[in-house]
Amino acid sequence: MTMSDAVPASTAAADATTADDGLRFHAACAAGAEWGPVVKACLDRLGPVAGCNIGFLYLTDGLAEHATSIVTLLRSLTGIRNWVGTVGIGVMANGDALFDEPGIAVMAARLPDDGFRLFPTLTDGLDPLRRSAGGWLDRNGAALALVHVDPRHADMAGLVSALSEQAGVFLVGGLAASRGEYPQFTLTEDGGAVSDVSDGGVSGVLFAPSVAVATAHTQGCRPIGPTRTITASDDNIILEIDGRPALDVFKEDIGPELAADLRQVAGVICAGLPIAGSDTQDYLVRDLVAIDPRAGWLSIAERVTTGQPLLFTRRDPESAAADMRRMLDSLKKRVKATPKGAVYVSCIARGPNLFGSADAELAMIRETFGAVPLVGFFASGEVSHNRLYGYTGVLTLFL
Repeated sequence: MTMSDAVPASTAAADATTADDGLRFHAACAAGAEWGPVVKACLDRLGPVAGCNIGFLYLTDGLAEHATSIVTLLRSLTGIRNWVGTVGIGVMANGDALFDEPGIAVMAARLPDDGFRLFPTLTDGLDPLRRSAGGWLDRNGAALALVHVDPRHADMAGLVSALSEQAGVFLVGGLAASRGEYPQFTLTEDGGAVSDVSDGGVSGVLFAPSVAVATAHTQGCRPIGPTRTITASDDNIILEIDGRPALDVFKEDIGPELAADLRQVAGVICAGLPIAGSDTQDYLVRDLVAIDPRAGWLSIAERVTTGQPLLFTRRDPESAAADMRRMLDSLKKRVKATPKGAVYVSCIARGPNLFGSADAELAMIRETFGAVPLVGFFASGEVSHNRLYGYTGVLTLFL
């Protein structure tokens, strides 16, 4: 496995089958307000799935209330018992994206029977995973897990970190995004043999080392100033930076045009928190929550500590596209085989909100790797390695 620490719709469908190893991937999507016809239209575009043993299912929140009916029908019509996935503001398959409209995206795959194992929703520790997958882990081990996270969980970051570190796996995935329900498709908590619908925590699928994958992630913001140090703080409030009032330093870094009217920074300027020990100068992007011009402090959507490094970032389509292409080129150099399938998780602040079109990122992926079968969704946060990111895109390739 290769990793990075820095991983009505069109009728188009894609499939990939490799005779020498038996791996097979098919992907398709379909849009519509009626869930039954949408499922059938998607399966028509998907094509034959005989022999496939795992399905990836993403649906937009316009169909979230029908999640149980959708996965039940898919199981019945395909014969695939194992389904993983969740809900997003948008979903994608191959080169098509459905954003903010009712629709589903499906990828059916055939993997070695012992190459993967679903695990139930984790809300407080890893005991459900140990009960359902402990024996499988002892026999096979796991190198990567695709996870889906309920953003309403009080300690999302802690749960994600614990899963990665205690299970010894590299995580990819994202936070569900919905204006209603937050369904996750996963194994039942009692270890049932078929997928069910749950919510409230972290669920997903473990992949054994025998399933070759490569993953990387791309940032959606670029640093606009030097890395500084928080010298006074209180929870998520930054009082001083480099020994000076935080707002003075902030204005200096963002430049005179934005500093003259701080109302302009909303959605444009974010805080970046450098990750200690990263050899790629990676950082977590967090939103600005409030600015107090009189007291000279600002607060961000993350608890900070005195002595912590900090930088400010700017969000714009040109730098995001450049970093996306950089990530894809780097991944291409590391991947020697032609990808057979892919999962892509993008932030809801990307897609049409950043690039102007929902399928812009998919076009860049296809420019680099060709018409690889792909499925994914637009998330309210992304997971890579053992952390929650924002404004990023996480691409995982099956090789």
